[in-house]
Amino acid sequence: MTYLVTAGSLLALLAVTFVLGVRTGRHSVMDVAWGAGIAVAGAASFLASAGHGTPVRRWLLAIAAVIWGTRLALHVAARARGAGEDPRYRDLLSRAPGSRNGYALRVVYLPQLLTLWLATLPLQAGMPEPGRPGAITVAGVLIWIAGFAFEAIGDWQLARFRAHPANRGQVMDRGLWRYTRHPNYFGDACMWWGLFAISYASPAQLATVVSPVLMTVVLTRGTGQRLTERRMMGNRPGYAEYVARTSGFIPLPPRRGRA
Repeated sequence: MTYLVTAGSLLALLAVTFVLGVRTGRHSVMDVAWGAGIAVAGAASFLASAGHGTPVRRWLLAIAAVIWGTRLALHVAARARGAGEDPRYRDLLSRAPGSRNGYALRVVYLPQLLTLWLATLPLQAGMPEPGRPGAITVAGVLIWIAGFAFEAIGDWQLARFRAHPANRGQVMDRGLWRYTRHPNYFGDACMWWGLFAISYASPAQLATVVSPVLMTVVLTRGTGQRLTERRMMGNRPGYAEYVARTSGFIPLPPRRGRA
């Protein structure tokens, strides 16, 4: 029941998002819906599992998902305010063989609907679990908090950097960005693993490890780190030197002699 309710809730969210994308001509609104989808999945799973599972685990999962998803959606919405279509979506949709909106539905909305549902499987599986929370739950909470801090602080530092006209065209290499080229992606990955650990209550749930594994691959090899760096290498002077001295994902001290 939890899986179906969550799938239906995500489908409704993305249907509304698609209508907005068509009306505004900006399908990059999907980026806002992605964060909102995490919050929706947490709330839907919580409501669908009412009367089942361990209250502490259910509340931890719901609160983590709603706080994370809401912050992410608001951040992306604020960043995109007043801007046109995101270049990534514009380039992708320029290759549409027919209807641009139909192509967006097939290659943007439906794949992300499936990805969101798969990514939130730990939420859906963990909510009705009766197992008592233990050390793994505590570890999951700590990992999630660390990830949330990295993502939120990294986004805040980057926003402040970009707000100064003198920094236009410059490489952000301060704060958390001094230790990893992608503190926001690293934090995101930590939160997916944290949710998995919080949700874990029985060996059968090991199957849901596909979710944090999938999202870590997406963040490091898919549309996250790899795509971002390909774009930055092409239009940001000094980025190659930044790459040479700074860890790509896991925060580490800058490499010496390569500044």
